[in-house]
Amino acid sequence: MKSITIQGQKRENVGKKSTKALRDAELVPCVVYGGEQPINFSTAEKSFKNLVYTPDAHTVVIELEGKKIDAVLQDIQFHPITDKILHADFYQLSADKPVVMEVPVRITGRAKGVVAGGVLRQSFRKLRLKALPANLPDEIVIDVTPLRIGNKLYVGSIKNEAYTFLHPDNAVVAAVKMSRNAMKGGAAVMDDDDDEETEGAAPEAEAASAE
Repeated sequence: MKSITIQGQKRENVGKKSTKALRDAELVPCVVYGGEQPINFSTAEKSFKNLVYTPDAHTVVIELEGKKIDAVLQDIQFHPITDKILHADFYQLSADKPVVMEVPVRITGRAKGVVAGGVLRQSFRKLRLKALPANLPDEIVIDVTPLRIGNKLYVGSIKNEAYTFLHPDNAVVAAVKMSRNAMKGGAAVMDDDDDEETEGAAPEAEAASAE
């Protein structure tokens, strides 16, 4: 997974006055957990530009006083009115400890059901997963070409040995629905071998038909 470097400065004082002074200077108070003890530091708010305001997923290299800490962003707080970043929590990476992240989903191919007049619905833009740092993917690539009208693609059908999805196996990632125009026109836009398939079909059966 790609990483972004953040330049930080350790914080000696963590009281309210110190925190307010940091924010007034457009600095963000942060904490990195996962090591022998939590490390308090601050960084410029602009450091988060390529980490937060992007659909991509990244790990982080925090540079503090000549030391580099590999980490992932765990939590971030925004001001309810101004949307300024108020605080950020990071978790230090360890080669032998799994970490939880949200990874973007990228759809490829053109579903057979879309060609037949249906509409592709994507339920997840990101999927939450757990993996060792070395196995964290940049994205989850899903080929929807086999999906026909009425078919759904489930989390259970895209499992990978390198990581574990933190969603139920029956969570729908993408589905091909009948288009509104087709329904208004009363047209049964179904493929010949899908005539008996219904929305209520069992996940196993639908996943199999999408393979």
